[in-house]
Amino acid sequence: MTTTHDELSKKIEKLLEEHIAASRRAAESAVKRAFATETMIPRRDRQRGGPKRGGTRRTPEQITALGEQFYEAVRARPGETMSVLSADVGATSRELHRSVTNLKTAGRIRSAGQKHMTRYFPMG
Repeated sequence: MTTTHDELSKKIEKLLEEHIAASRRAAESAVKRAFATETMIPRRDRQRGGPKRGGTRRTPEQITALGEQFYEAVRARPGETMSVLSADVGATSRELHRSVTNLKTAGRIRSAGQKHMTRYFPMG
């Protein structure tokens, strides 16, 4: 019976060594891919956290149009978050920031909550 235990012990050790070697290869490969991706990003983009914006500004008419789209989304889904409403509008929450501020100032919408949990409601 001791030979069976010894054989079993050797098989388990061999299996563990193979598993550890495969895990090490997978980890090394993942690290190489991560560093390869990092070097492909231009330096200025890595420092600033993203690609540089083209520098074009929206016209007041475009901001108003985005605000109207957002207002219609709020009327259709009162009490939703910006992420849900911005998906309905087809713009990012950053792109909607000025339009939403203008709607709040005009008294057309109100918000309740803080940060990512802010909910938007239409006003009379």
